[in-house]
Amino acid sequence: MLTREVPRDVRRFCPRFYEMAEADKRAFWAYFFQALAGAEAGLKPEAHVMHTDPEVAVKDGVTKRTARQEGLLQLRYEDQERYGCDFDWERDKQLAPKDPEKTILQPKNNLECGVKILEKQIIEQRKALFSSTSYWATLRSGTLSYGVFAKQMTNVPLACGARNAKLVAKR
Repeated sequence: MLTREVPRDVRRFCPRFYEMAEADKRAFWAYFFQALAGAEAGLKPEAHVMHTDPEVAVKDGVTKRTARQEGLLQLRYEDQERYGCDFDWERDKQLAPKDPEKTILQPKNNLECGVKILEKQIIEQRKALFSSTSYWATLRSGTLSYGVFAKQMTNVPLACGARNAKLVAKR
């Protein structure tokens, strides 16, 4: 995700992405995932949602229960199989739903999984960063959560060359 393979729509929030040094690109992605976690879970590692609407209340292939989206990036246990995430349902099913010891709720595991998911989307599948088929509705333009995400992205690292970052630097 530090290469020119990153889709061009990254420039929506980071116009100079392709010209930046690797350290600045890493800073951008850290900021990006912080904004994503803010929009998805309010930066609360123990956050979880279980939808009741039949269209989204699907069974998780690992837990065999109605899927819950959990942690900073609102992920599911079946993501361990799809993306190689470090979640352990057999261990976690013995714990309370918001127990911070659950592997899916540990920020490191949740964020590393999110990086794998995004990398698959934008590098392997060559989809846009902001796509109608993104794993996260938050990255689908026009959704309510996208608006929350975009607001979180107003102060990207200065190296991005975004107008908002320049305004903040002048203050």
